[in-house]
Amino acid sequence: MAPRGGSRLGVSTTGLEIYEVGGAVRDRLLGLPVDEHDWVVVGATPEAMTDRGFRPVGREFPVFLHPETGEEYALARTERKTAPGYHGFSFHASPSVSLVEDLGRRDLTINAMAKAPDGTIIDPFNGRGDLDSRRLRHVSDAFREDPVRILRLARFAARFAPLGFRVAEDTIVLCREMVQSGEVDALVPERVWQEMARALMAPAPDAFIRTLRDCGALAVLFPEIDCLFGIPQPEDHHPEVDTGEHVLLVLQQAALLDADLPARFAALVHDLGKGLTPAAELPRHRGHEARGVPLVEAISERLRVPSECRDIARGVTRDHLHCHRVRTLRPQTLLDMLERLDVLRRPARLDSFLVACEADYRGRLGLENRPYPQADYLREAVDRCRAVDASRFVEQGLKGPAIGEAIRRVRLQALKALRAEKGDVPD
Repeated sequence: MAPRGGSRLGVSTTGLEIYEVGGAVRDRLLGLPVDEHDWVVVGATPEAMTDRGFRPVGREFPVFLHPETGEEYALARTERKTAPGYHGFSFHASPSVSLVEDLGRRDLTINAMAKAPDGTIIDPFNGRGDLDSRRLRHVSDAFREDPVRILRLARFAARFAPLGFRVAEDTIVLCREMVQSGEVDALVPERVWQEMARALMAPAPDAFIRTLRDCGALAVLFPEIDCLFGIPQPEDHHPEVDTGEHVLLVLQQAALLDADLPARFAALVHDLGKGLTPAAELPRHRGHEARGVPLVEAISERLRVPSECRDIARGVTRDHLHCHRVRTLRPQTLLDMLERLDVLRRPARLDSFLVACEADYRGRLGLENRPYPQADYLREAVDRCRAVDASRFVEQGLKGPAIGEAIRRVRLQALKALRAEKGDVPD
């Protein structure tokens, strides 16, 4: 694809040496749809860009927006490590920086290719070979200078694992060295959550967690999750036995069920309480739901997780077993759960809660395809409870708390009727 330009609206790319770079080149070679295009400009100055009508937007280095397409045009640049963490860089952009130098500062070889206007692929680091080999490999030892690249690597693993991509062993070794040197400790919560959220919405979010664990970063960033690996569960309910492996299976199911971000985050953290089970009680985990709630709240606060994700995760952690047994819950227990989840006032939350619970129910070795009729039962229970009209009690002259008590009585009657119709009995 040639760069879009011309002279319309005063924008011209004439005389500029422009290459398409990054994800668009990679995805086109993989036969994937391309939605965004990024460009690098070699041999130009910021003044040359603004003179042609481009709008400067970069703070740390010169990046410009094409006013017609909104696409980014960055001047070729190099970078140098100046301090720990991912902020500790200085950037150098000048007409003397070559295309190969610019590509050399990128993270993975599959992201370090460029396409010339005549269609030629410039590939100095064998990115095309790594695409063919389905390998995620770092461009150079400079990878170690930016801890965000570990998160990006894991995110690309989550995106491309269904295509057969695996992380190169030498890249895993390099990431381990970065973790051991303390580079990961410098990551800020907002960036960790940003990369995690994108990875959770990828086709294989479990590969994100597995990649971080393989290089030791999971223990630093998410110790509450890392400690679940090796913790046994009862084999009759969990043929996979290992709690950490169960979490990965649940993430797989959440992706297959096309769950939204709150549900996928809930799938990841719903069993954190099992990490606190006393050794003498293993492999059972009585009370792990309640133990897990403070851990979910703590990790949500630490990572600045959006409130909707936090609230759904908290509800799933606390009540996923109740959801699995919903057809045998006493009406009062069921109503208490619905009120805790706040789905009677905010019914839009119900789908996220249910899909996370279904993912947990199916996220067990050999049980991935079993049905989950509990979801339909709970939806009907919510519908019947929400159908109770408060106005009838106002007309009867009730006021204040008396209205709430009356609503609850009628809702309990509705849930008793539902249980009788379905032939269910309480525990």
